[in-house]
Amino acid sequence: MNEYDNNYSTNGNPAEASAHYGASAPGGYGTPAPAPRRREKRGFSVGAVVALCLLCSLLAAALGVGGTWFVLRSGVLDDAPPAAEATPAPLPETTDEALPPQTEAGSDAASLAAAAGVGEHIYDQARRQVVGVTTEIIYANIFGQVSPASVSGTGFIISDDGYIMTNNHVIEEARKGGYEVSVLTFDGTEYTAQIVGYDEDNDIAVLKIDAAGLTPVTYGGPEDIVVGREIYPVGNPLGELNFTMTTGIISATDRLITTDSDSDPINMFQIDAAVNSGNSGGPVYDTNGDVIGVVTAKQKATGVEGLGFAIPISDAAHIADQIIQYGYVKDRATLGIEGSSVTSAMAERYGMVVGAYVSQVDEGSPAEAAGIQVRDIITALNGEAVTGYSALTTAIHSYAVGDTVEVTVWRAGEKLTLSATLGESRPPVEATPAPEQYQYGYGAMDDFFRQFFGGFGF
Repeated sequence: MNEYDNNYSTNGNPAEASAHYGASAPGGYGTPAPAPRRREKRGFSVGAVVALCLLCSLLAAALGVGGTWFVLRSGVLDDAPPAAEATPAPLPETTDEALPPQTEAGSDAASLAAAAGVGEHIYDQARRQVVGVTTEIIYANIFGQVSPASVSGTGFIISDDGYIMTNNHVIEEARKGGYEVSVLTFDGTEYTAQIVGYDEDNDIAVLKIDAAGLTPVTYGGPEDIVVGREIYPVGNPLGELNFTMTTGIISATDRLITTDSDSDPINMFQIDAAVNSGNSGGPVYDTNGDVIGVVTAKQKATGVEGLGFAIPISDAAHIADQIIQYGYVKDRATLGIEGSSVTSAMAERYGMVVGAYVSQVDEGSPAEAAGIQVRDIITALNGEAVTGYSALTTAIHSYAVGDTVEVTVWRAGEKLTLSATLGESRPPVEATPAPEQYQYGYGAMDDFFRQFFGGFGF
């Protein structure tokens, strides 16, 4: 229907009927009675019609303007004259089922405005808390060509005197190659950061810059990680789009995510907010402005979207506190071995069993005291099957320092059960990098294969 349809109507002009008395006078034929004299109807002149139309138009316009003005006045002035009372038209009767669903006070537009206000407030806060973390390395590609390259990520301030939390993999190239780590704040100030410590098992690292009076984040709790809750990650996607905020929801909790074949699974929660390479180590804010997670991984398979993962802040904060206090995570239970996984295919091929193969036993460790030896295969811990080395370390980390566990091992075809009292973790030993050490350039091919075959990581 067009805009004119409701205003269009048809008005007829009925013909004027003539009055005619043609009957003769009563009593017979005679001279017809004269027709009664009629007052002739005189039409309006053209000029009069035009004048009348113009007058009506002016009157209608005046009423229209006056009505609009009154509506405007009545919305803003308390002393506007009251409108004339009118009898309301009766509402049609209806059942409760026919009524539209009730909503809370406020329109959708107001709700959207409120949500926008939350985001603006959080971003204003994040500008003072989020930092860019960059390492300039010397990179040798697969063809042997040497060139500089940047490894970029994100971090966030956890103390007013300059401690910063990020992911271990953000600064891994720097600590292995002896490169300098730079931290950039929102106002453009650049600092050289010291690596305080790191935890490879849970991909957390702590940096320190020489600064004071900074604005640290506040932590949320495990109770704040609820599926469906709105979240706001802030970071530096692609290492170039600094201080980018995205939004989404918590999609799932308690996901055990393995970022590569050599790492242990890490407990994370899943988000659907857009995060990309460079977001690693950045905070996930909730609607209160508290940090509830550390962006750590995403699914990189082609065609997959909205699968990001973050470490709960309660786990990350405990690790960071241990690193600041001791330089490493001291209170984590350990058995004191190094090893690898024996898969079902390997076990079948080489006549072994599935489990964690022991390649090294640390001197003075709980494993040595328990009698565990190199080339043993650990198949169970406290009766729970061990399917590989990652499964073993995950199981051990679920216990406390000082707990005694039964370790089932397979040794040269014989099954043994040994008792071990778990000890404290030891400081990691970092090899001193050689001068002028180049980083071998497998990164581009690694990214290619991850994209092609799928996998987690940044």
